[in-house]
Amino acid sequence: MAEKQSKKPQGNPSKSGNPALRGRVEQGAPPRRHANAGDWIAGARLRTLPLAIAPIALGTAAAYAANSFVWTVENRVIAALCLVLALFLQIGVNYANDYSDGVRGTDQNRVGPGRLVGSGLAKPRTVLTVALVFFALAAVAGIVITVMTQHWWFLAVGAASIVAAWFYTGGKRPYGYMALGEVFVFVFFGLVAVAGTTFAQAGTVNFEAWLLAVAAGSFATAVLLANNLRDIEQDRVSGKRTLSVLIGSVPTRVLYGLLMAVPYGVLVVLGFFYTGTGFVFFTLLLALPAIVITATARTAKELILVLSLTSVTALVWAIGTAAAIAL
Repeated sequence: MAEKQSKKPQGNPSKSGNPALRGRVEQGAPPRRHANAGDWIAGARLRTLPLAIAPIALGTAAAYAANSFVWTVENRVIAALCLVLALFLQIGVNYANDYSDGVRGTDQNRVGPGRLVGSGLAKPRTVLTVALVFFALAAVAGIVITVMTQHWWFLAVGAASIVAAWFYTGGKRPYGYMALGEVFVFVFFGLVAVAGTTFAQAGTVNFEAWLLAVAAGSFATAVLLANNLRDIEQDRVSGKRTLSVLIGSVPTRVLYGLLMAVPYGVLVVLGFFYTGTGFVFFTLLLALPAIVITATARTAKELILVLSLTSVTALVWAIGTAAAIAL
């Protein structure tokens, strides 16, 4: 009896979200390793960071236009702080999702890259602490912006952004599990991020800002749709009711294509006022392959490529459009 008990495995690492780790366990290899620097960098999900940079570039361009194409030193500092806030908030969201999905067991069924908690590489409390640190750093940047602009209601917007970031997959009733993730992503990565950046620098929100906010929100929502399309079967098994799970694979692919078309509709409107926006249509060389792959994809690897293509398209589109407005 004693000998049998000594051979009893600890936990159930075979259910890890990391296929490579799962394979080593099944082959009787050494126990799971601890997360290294590369794992933590991967956990930050760098491919999502263009979605944080794009709305700040667009909001700053709209503010530049609203200020009669004058960009003061103060506005430059505010723009930099907005970028810091957006990046830290995005990284905090990514770690918070890693923690929440990991402790729920959702990541055990994922087919994408393994996560820190789901793969057992890091303790849940450690990942949670890192997420909270990045949220705190984002909050500090937001407070400095508020003090500089004297728009004290920014504090409420910042608090709402952090709460929305946490409850995407956190809490007892995460809205990301109730097919509401796309709505919140559109609002916060599009409307709030672009309009907020513009107002912080110009004290107003012009029509350019609203148009650009719709474009940024559409790109960000498209990224989330591609991610959820990749995990649709695994999320269904885990009880995670994303929009893709709710409406199905084909409607998700169609909606992705429509969302990717929206920013180019915005370009058509902006073209009546800023002729340089015509050059931004060259980003269709990135967008069209992403749309085609999404429409025909059969494997997770293909949709992971779509995620990268969509994020890069969003960033290049934003920089190109911002330059066209500013120049």
